[in-house]
Amino acid sequence: QVQLVESGGGVVQAGDSLTLSCAASGRSLSNYRMGWYRQFPEKEREFVAGLWWSGKTYYTDSVQGRFTISGNDAQTTVYLQMTNLKVEDTAVYYCTAGGTQDYWGQGTQVTVSS
Repeated sequence: QVQLVESGGGVVQAGDSLTLSCAASGRSLSNYRMGWYRQFPEKEREFVAGLWWSGKTYYTDSVQGRFTISGNDAQTTVYLQMTNLKVEDTAVYYCTAGGTQDYWGQGTQVTVSS
């Protein structure tokens, strides 16, 4: 069982930056591919960014160049650095650890005002 806890969400203005964190209570996430998803009201959850611990990262087109996914050296925490935030980035952001079983955090709200 992997318990993921996201933090760092909040209310910011368009153009601001915010960094989300996803921690696994000290447990190593080295065996999992990590990702961030987001969910808009009344919409399906959508992929935002992914990380392999080998260093490979990938992003959805709408955040490419603005968001950066990274992890700490201990491979227990994953971050999502978000810059130049837009109103349309407003959503609940979820962290996921994927392997033979997928695990999800509880989500953290990001609200970007104009």
